[in-house]
Amino acid sequence: MTFGRETDEKTAGKILDRFIEVGGNFLDTANVYAAGASEEILGRILGDRRKDLIVATKVRFNANIFMGKPVGPNQIGLSRGHIMSEVEASLRRLKMDYIDLYQVHSWDFETPIEETMRALDDLVRHGKVRYIGASNFAAWQLMKSLWVSDKHDFARFDCLQPQYSLISREIEREILPLCRYEGVGVIPWSPLGGGFLTGKYRSGQRPPEDSRLAKMDMWNRLADERNYSTLEAVEQVAKERGRAISQVALAWVNQQPGVSSVIYGARTEDQNEQNLGAIGFRLEAAELAALNKASALPVEYPNAMQARLPGYPRQ
Repeated sequence: MTFGRETDEKTAGKILDRFIEVGGNFLDTANVYAAGASEEILGRILGDRRKDLIVATKVRFNANIFMGKPVGPNQIGLSRGHIMSEVEASLRRLKMDYIDLYQVHSWDFETPIEETMRALDDLVRHGKVRYIGASNFAAWQLMKSLWVSDKHDFARFDCLQPQYSLISREIEREILPLCRYEGVGVIPWSPLGGGFLTGKYRSGQRPPEDSRLAKMDMWNRLADERNYSTLEAVEQVAKERGRAISQVALAWVNQQPGVSSVIYGARTEDQNEQNLGAIGFRLEAAELAALNKASALPVEYPNAMQARLPGYPRQ
């Protein structure tokens, strides 16, 4: 998401070079990131290395809506027409013949899911897309999509890209158990809570003006007692292990049952290097327990009732 927005092409190239150097092979973008510039930059800096990498992008939105510009009904959503036009546009920007993982960016309440899944299935059958995924779906929306695929023998969603971090654990209530049960991989976005879990922020202080939390006006939503208690617990583990706070937060997400891989973003080479320091780092059971306790969500119905039943899954 940072490429073409906060990060220029030269810096993006250095970040990518370093990522590949240490063994990284999965790159996630979207057609609307930086109004298409993210895909364009990625297409230019990948070169011959593309065949060794897994490249993912998304479809659903139109960049014009984020700039207050009018958008026609065929220029947004998950209709067959929009999907078919957008996949070609993404392939051109990425300079690729196929997309490894094509994800729908969010649910479309105005298009029948049967139409969406049929269009995605055609892309797989025609070789323009290898695998398909979803992002930002509710549990019922993901289950409905899987049912439609199973009923009609369409390609199935292979993974889900949800928001997930120590300060955003809502997917543990319904979505994560569903993914584990149905064999759907989970590739979380924002594992650092929009930058909250990096150590840059302190209770009672406004975020730095150049920070993402300040620019996107996310501060009032994140600055609460539970999140600060979570941050303190992460800082304590980081201090004891001699690690960066972000590395502890990344390790926690990476060790959660059902998580396949963790997607992080980096604006600078230094941020990239710090995040890469989480490779191979694992938290001990006692550390995981402390972090889970500090960040725990209230248990809600029906889980509160079912938790008393034999066989209830526990972390």
